[in-house]
Amino acid sequence: MLHKILAPIIAWMVAVMAAMGPLGVMLLMAIESACIPLPSEVIMPFAGFLAFKGQLTLFGLGAGNPVAQIWIAGIFGALGCNLGSIPAYEVGAWGGRRAVEKYGRYIWLHTGHLDQAHRFFERFGTWAIFIGRLLPVVRTFIALPAGIAKMDRTRFHLYTFLGSLPWCLALAWIGFKLGEKWNTLGVYFHKLDAVIGVLLLAGVAWFVYDHFKNRAKD
Repeated sequence: MLHKILAPIIAWMVAVMAAMGPLGVMLLMAIESACIPLPSEVIMPFAGFLAFKGQLTLFGLGAGNPVAQIWIAGIFGALGCNLGSIPAYEVGAWGGRRAVEKYGRYIWLHTGHLDQAHRFFERFGTWAIFIGRLLPVVRTFIALPAGIAKMDRTRFHLYTFLGSLPWCLALAWIGFKLGEKWNTLGVYFHKLDAVIGVLLLAGVAWFVYDHFKNRAKD
């Protein structure tokens, strides 16, 4: 049912990326990151499919190199997340929670979404920006509590990019591996969210553990 409801939106997103390439990926991920619920689980796998077909080049860069095209997809997806997070951050910074509660309904933002992101931000502090970009729902709205808390902008954008990049790369890689069957992900994207989020968080946790263990030995 949900997939049928989203079908016209998905068709539009596919058309945008097919016409604009990496810039289309960046545009759509910016819209998603601006608290407008476009599914990145469709955007990035289709970008991976374009890489599969060899059609995701940037002014000729990456031509004939599918690995480079997956990286182009991931980087432009993460850049889009950064761009889209700017208005969400600024709304939180200048308007506070009251503005979000008053105008959020116009972009289907419920106070429950804000509360969930706010609790996550309070628990993990600035690291919530990095970790939150790997989690469903939270990643779309995490910029709002960061703005309300007046988090340092440079750190906010750095963590947003670093947190968004593995998510975008993972989805693009899955779309690349699926090839012509990339759109089968749309039916299962909520389950896909959880699986990828857990795997990426486990990878990050292992990297941090290994890093500090090696430092302790030194």
